[in-house]
Amino acid sequence: MPQSSLPVGNTVQPIAHVDLPQKTDYVGKFITLSPVDPQADAAELYACSHGSDITEQLWTYMSYGPFDNRYSLQRWLEEGAASTDPLFFTVHHHESKQRVGMVSFLNIASDMRRLELGHLWYSPTSQRSNVNTEAIYLMLCEAFDRLKYRRVEWKCDSLNARSRSAALRLGFKFEGIFRQHLIIKGRNRDTAWYSMLDSEWIAIKKNMKKWLYQNLDRKLSLTALNKNKI
Repeated sequence: MPQSSLPVGNTVQPIAHVDLPQKTDYVGKFITLSPVDPQADAAELYACSHGSDITEQLWTYMSYGPFDNRYSLQRWLEEGAASTDPLFFTVHHHESKQRVGMVSFLNIASDMRRLELGHLWYSPTSQRSNVNTEAIYLMLCEAFDRLKYRRVEWKCDSLNARSRSAALRLGFKFEGIFRQHLIIKGRNRDTAWYSMLDSEWIAIKKNMKKWLYQNLDRKLSLTALNKNKI
């Protein structure tokens, strides 16, 4: 068969075994990500995410919530616990010994060695802290180091300034806007897409470890570290 003269992508070297994210505990220095336990998790997750207008703003860009009561949240958690995609985890904060949020792996395409990090939410007191950074660090270690995936995605409402800023701070690259992508709670959502590649992870991992575990006075900026990652 004659070889085409048209340009094609680089050859991707196969790996012996392609796996899925594990439904297990991911233990860090500040937090542990544990598979959702609806009965045990509901009360604390409800308490940290409800109770005031400011607290309940965390649900603004989510496709669900806020919930009427802890039992409504528990029913939603039961659905989440039965799911493998998204694969949900509860965020346990070591110092406070409290559940402070949730994360998930989703849109898992193991044959393409690609997945997304999403359904990310934390109590207001845990935002802009080491909680989110270590949660994402543990998930990226799973995706890139153990699974050997090639690409991790981050998507959010284009109007969600906090999520967009977090993606860039953590080392994801902006790829563009999917216009009129979704209808969420009866409203249009244009979706901002971000990604991180395995080739970029080596430097980003080093920067995240430095910020999390060596930056005791928190004078270092992860944004600044990642801007100099190449």
